[in-house]
Order: sequence, then structure tokens, then C-alpha cells
Amino acid sequence: MYSLPSQAMRPLSLSPCLTRSSYLRFRILSSLSLPPIFHNSQTRLSFSKNYTRPHLFIRNCTSITAKPSSEFNRNRTQDAPDEKLRALRELFSRPGVNIDAYIIPSQDAHQSEFIAECYMRRAYISGFTGSAGTAVVTKDKAALWTDGRYFLQAEKQLSSSWILMRSGNHGVPTTFEWLNDVLAPGGRVGIDPFLFSSDAAEELKEAIAKKNHELVYLYDLNLVDVIWKESRPKPPNKPIRVHALKYAGLDVASKLSSLRSDLVDAGSSAIVISMLDEIAWLLNLRGSDVPHSPVMYAYLIVEMDRAKLFVDDSKVTPDVMDHLKNAGVELRPYNSILSEIKSLAAQGAQLWLDPSSVNAAIMNTYEIAIEKYLTSNNNKKSKTKMHTDTTGQSGGPAGVFRTSPIAFSKAVKNSAELEGMLNSHLRDAAALAQFWVWLEEEIHNGAKLTEVDVADKLLEFRSKQSGFLDTSFDTISGSGANGAIIHYKPEPGKCSVVDSKKLFLLDSGAQYVDGTTDITRTVHFGEPTAREKECFTRVLQGHIALDQAIFPQSTPGFVLDAFARSSLWKIGLDYRHGTGHGVGAALNVHEGPQSISFRYGNMTPLVEGMIVSNEPGYYEDHAFGIRIENLLYVKEVGTPNRFGGVSYLGFEKLTFVPIQTKLVDLSLLSAAEIDWLNNYHSQVWEKVSKSR
Repeated sequence: MYSLPSQAMRPLSLSPCLTRSSYLRFRILSSLSLPPIFHNSQTRLSFSKNYTRPHLFIRNCTSITAKPSSEFNRNRTQDAPDEKLRALRELFSRPGVNIDAYIIPSQDAHQSEFIAECYMRRAYISGFTGSAGTAVVTKDKAALWTDGRYFLQAEKQLSSSWILMRSGNHGVPTTFEWLNDVLAPGGRVGIDPFLFSSDAAEELKEAIAKKNHELVYLYDLNLVDVIWKESRPKPPNKPIRVHALKYAGLDVASKLSSLRSDLVDAGSSAIVISMLDEIAWLLNLRGSDVPHSPVMYAYLIVEMDRAKLFVDDSKVTPDVMDHLKNAGVELRPYNSILSEIKSLAAQGAQLWLDPSSVNAAIMNTYEIAIEKYLTSNNNKKSKTKMHTDTTGQSGGPAGVFRTSPIAFSKAVKNSAELEGMLNSHLRDAAALAQFWVWLEEEIHNGAKLTEVDVADKLLEFRSKQSGFLDTSFDTISGSGANGAIIHYKPEPGKCSVVDSKKLFLLDSGAQYVDGTTDITRTVHFGEPTAREKECFTRVLQGHIALDQAIFPQSTPGFVLDAFARSSLWKIGLDYRHGTGHGVGAALNVHEGPQSISFRYGNMTPLVEGMIVSNEPGYYEDHAFGIRIENLLYVKEVGTPNRFGGVSYLGFEKLTFVPIQTKLVDLSLLSAAEIDWLNNYHSQVWEKVSKSR
């Protein structure tokens, strides 16, 4: 860790004689001009502004003219014919293919959010580089679906050959609704079954069958790979490393023993694991195959008396080989997973398969092989045996279909993992403190810095911290209107210069050997408008409300989502993304099963030891974006009562980086909210100024 320059951070002094309107401009970080907010404890704040009725998500004001994104889409000029689409469509009539439409998802064979460059097929065919989206190509049309985080980015990146489908907006069809509408009845829709989860493939199959369409599994070739040809990047081949026990907190033998107990309880003889972070966590291994995520491409099958890791053995170092042997794990070639599934089925193995993550190629291979096994044993029943889990869901033939037990175990951090997360966050905070000092000095000295320049400099500061490995996602460095693109990625030669007269949003994170960070701050290097301050303050109020939430055990995350939106809702504003996601310990920056979101389907309870982000925001299209993000971990809290005999939970902060207070409209804050901000900044000074 690096100590901070003595002039960069100064202790706070809370003086009770100062009022809210008369507060000292001490600075926690000179780069942000961050004054503590003082108040007279005898005075209460009240809302004093009269608000006009909002129009949709954007309230009219004299300084901002925001156009709907659909208008920008209509005004796109016609591009030259898309040669990639032409080449792809030529393959539709190839023998053994014979399809009318082809679907290209974002995922790899493991349903990863971040994927190796060689698997970025949807980005290659469409030009849209956001992490979430699905492309559908027919013989005469091409459409791309993405969610609200990426509407503006997709508008910029898609050519006129593509139709942008804004998922979630009123009147926008789903992929299968669109296919049912544009294809003549009896069409054939092709997919690469390795790139769809079993659940997703079954849903698609059932939906298009309503118009008598057939879902065609193209096992032997991916059509995008065919046209990508030699220019397609090579698969990653970097070495795997052992994740030290002092960071993991639990050895592999203990984790496998617990998993095997789950197999016994489920009536299963083996489990197939395809999620890369689950494999890395279970085996205490880390890799470098996927950008920003310390994982390696592999499958894992755990049986009652053995385990098999399907991986490119050129990545396996002698240390890793010894580590695996000691845990009783054998190596198999990565591409032999289907043959192993067939072999286990031929023995009548009852496999545990998570249909939400295991790909359709594996699932379909298992089902076909089990049918053969039953036939060879003269068991020709019209309906094969099904196992049902505790939720009443049924699985495939002789299989146990339910959520992987590893996801929940991984989400509940042990003491060593929490310690590593806290330590890495303090080192990260020290790097950010130095970065913000540098950035404000540069801006005030008139330097012309692009959004990429800023992101690169932040990486430079972080890389000097001990244990630094990589960024945990592409840094979102957005000035002005670019900040409204929720997952904006600045590109060299195409990005903006950081404007001192506009809001600047910086969402970034890092991978350290002992932890994973994710933090967003929004700042202004000049004088913010009243509108910007109001929006920022309401986002801050939502952030504070969630941070202070106390809730009974077994509460799912969606119950808390409204805490973060309430202040925005009061004036008719909102944001189009979830409020919180799980975060891995030295693993993926986004992990499940927990979340805090307006989507009601996730009933996973928040449990002591889980980590979630707290990141409300507000975005005015083509104007500005605001987001404030800390990471929190769930802890038990003492309450004077325990209604129903249950424990109550709350949050503890992992992130300690100042929040720019000149963006705060004091008239909107309560005394308690002011206290929270002052206390938080006191903690920042106390913890980060001592970092080494």
C-alpha cells in the first residue's frame, strides 16, 4: 500500500456551532474539494422547493434539451451493405444447415458475462460491443436486442442494416415474438447449442413452436466462426494459478466434501459444473482466460469418489497439478466433455445439472444418451423417470435439475474472504485518492484529457498497489452526455475530452490477489447547475437509505430496491438498472444468486456474509449521468426487539472513497443524512490516511 501525501488528506473537525448554510470547506481529498457538511443539531431540514410535474423520466429545464433515443435512431444515415450479414446468410442454405434464421447471443459455452475475445461473436457480427445483447439474423432482416443500460451505445454502434430492439420498453417484442412475426410458418431457427443455457433453449423452442417453427441445434459449426475465418483471435492460453488458502479461507477437500453431501441429499451420483467462477471457487484456482475475471475455461464433474477437470492441460503448471492431485482431481481434455457425459449416462449416472447455466449441448447429449441407456436395458417406458426437487420443478431423464449449490456457498463469504475484500478495498481507496488529486490538478491547470487518458491514468495508480492483477471491468469514464450511457466504454480517437463544465462519471474496479473492487463516483470540476445538484442529492439520499437499511433475515433483495429509488420517485424520476449485484471475493465482479433489483423474480434471501453493491443513479439521455456506488457486506445487527424470533440484518461498508459534497443540495438533506455523510468521510480519513 502507498501512504498518501500529507497535503492530499486532512482530518475532519465536526464543530457543533456551525449551521447547514455555513459549513467549512475542509477537504478530504484536495482533488474533489470535499467539505464536511456541518449542521446545528437543533435545526431540522425541510423540503422547500416546489416541483413541476415530471415528463416521463426527464423533467424539463432551461439548461438541458433531451431527445428520446428513438429519434436519434430514426435519423441514422444509410450505411453500405453489411458484408458480414451477406456472408452469414449465404451459409443458411448450406447442406446440413438449411435454416431461415440464426440467433447469436452474447455468451460463451459457460454463460459468462465477460468472455474471451475469440468468443465475442455477437460483437463481431453486429458491431455492438456492450456486454448484454442478442442478435437475430433472418434472410432479409437483422435485429439486436439489448437492455436500458446500452440503448445509447447501441444507437451509436449499430449500422442501418440493423434494427435496434430496446428490451423492456413498451411494445418491443421479444426475440421469439419477433421471429414468429417475421418468419413464415414452419421456419427453421438455428442456434449453437453450446451458447444457450438449457432453460433458454427450451423456452425458445416452446415459444417458436406456436408458429410451427423448428429449433435447429448446429453442434458441429458456429456460423459466425465460419465467416470470421483466420482473423478470429486464438483461444486464451495463459497459466492457471493456485488461490492461496489464506485468501480462500477453506481448502478444496472441505469444499468437495460439503458438495458431495449435497449430492447425497439430492439423490444424485455426480454434478456437472460449467460456470467458470464456481469451478475457480470450488478448486481454489484462478486463471486469466477472461478479461477482468480471474477464471479459466473449464468444465468440472464431481462424483462421489472422484472429480474430473476438463481443461487445456497446457495451462496447468506443476504447482497446479500438485494442488489438484492432492484434492483428488483428475485432468481431462476440455473438448471431451460431451463424450464424458455420454459415458456417465451409459452407466446410468443420475447427474445434477443446473438448467439455468449448463448449456443445451450438454443437456441434450445427456438426455439422448440416457434414452439409449434405458432402451439397452429393456426399459422402454413412454415416460422416463423424473426427479423432482423441493421447489416442485422436475428435471430431465434420470437427472436432477435444480440450481447449483455452489452459487450460494460461494456468495456467502467466510472471514478470510471478507478480510481480503476489506484489505484490497483500502489499497484501492489509496490509489483512487492519489488519482483524484492528480485529475483535479490537471483539469484546473487546463490540461486537455480524454476519457481514455483518465482511465489509463487510473490504471497506472492502481497497478502500483500490492497484489494488483487487472481491472475488474472496462472502466466507464464518461464526461457530460457520455455519462448517461450506463455501460459506456470510451474508445481512443472516438471519446470526449473531460469537460470541467460538465458532470464526470467514473465507474471502475480492480482485481487484486485478495479481493475485487467496484466503485462509482460522479464529480464536477466547475460549478454544477441547480438541476445537477438536485439529481445528485436525490441519488445520494437513495444510496444512504439503502446503506442504513435494517431488515429481517430471509429478506430477498428486491424488497430493498425501493429504498434506493424513493427519493427519485418523489419527483417522478427513476433509473433503468438494478440497484445492487453480488460481487465475488477475488472473483467475478458480478455474481449471483443475490441481487437488489426492481425485478421481482429473484427470491434469493440476503444472508450474512454476502457482498452487494449499492449503486442508485439517474441519467438524462444525451445530457449527463449520475451514479454513486459502494460495496457492502451483509451483517447481523442488534435490535431491541426480535419480532417472530428472527435475526435482523444490515450492511457494513467495504468502500471508503469520498463523495463530492459540492454536488449536494443541502436543503434536501435531513439532519440524519448529513450525519451519515460526515461520519462516512470521517471513516474515509481514519482508514485510508493510514493505508501503507
